[in-house]
Amino acid sequence: MPTNEELLLLDLWVSPFSTRVKIALAEKGLSYKTQEEDVLGGKSDLLLKSNPLYAKVPVLLHNGKPVVESTNIVYYIDETWPSPQLLPACSYGKSTARFWADFIDKKVFDAGRNIWQSKGEELEAAKNEFIDILKKLEGAMGDKDYFGGDKFGFVDVILIGLTTWFYAYEKYGGFKIEKECPKFAAWVNRCKERDSVAKNYIDPERTHEFVGLLRKMHGVE
Repeated sequence: MPTNEELLLLDLWVSPFSTRVKIALAEKGLSYKTQEEDVLGGKSDLLLKSNPLYAKVPVLLHNGKPVVESTNIVYYIDETWPSPQLLPACSYGKSTARFWADFIDKKVFDAGRNIWQSKGEELEAAKNEFIDILKKLEGAMGDKDYFGGDKFGFVDVILIGLTTWFYAYEKYGGFKIEKECPKFAAWVNRCKERDSVAKNYIDPERTHEFVGLLRKMHGVE
């Protein structure tokens, strides 16, 4: 990265959305600084100024200019530093990747939240909905190693960060992804072999503890 480039990531250690950005930055070989935010307590002035609409992490400041929303940030990183390319080269490939990124953003995290926020029949319905989403993603991947084919790419970056919370979903939902969606579980393990993922993957046990705290805050426990 040129010496006049400055990257600062407003971060939360447990955020799967921040993990996306860290993985994308690692794939590009970019160095950056982080500022840990206390989103459950007092948010920094820099965060409130950089993302006044949502006041959420992650925010990537590139030479002081804020880029917000994790998928949008990954787009920005891929366009600004195009090598190695995360999005496919062809227009059709790009449109397909964007479609599945949008599907992931609309479905996966919310479905997981429904698991840890629920009990009884609602929990069972939430678990079944979550597994159905993963099966749809398995279908999208087909027999390929990654969502874009034989190369780790954009959709993989968007999704793998979210899987750092999946252990908590399994524990509270009483199921195993490896049993329900073996192809998806194999993809997760394949991604975790990459340095960019392994070095930025949140410890699932710590995530599970954090989700337990959220359950208490929401009166589930």
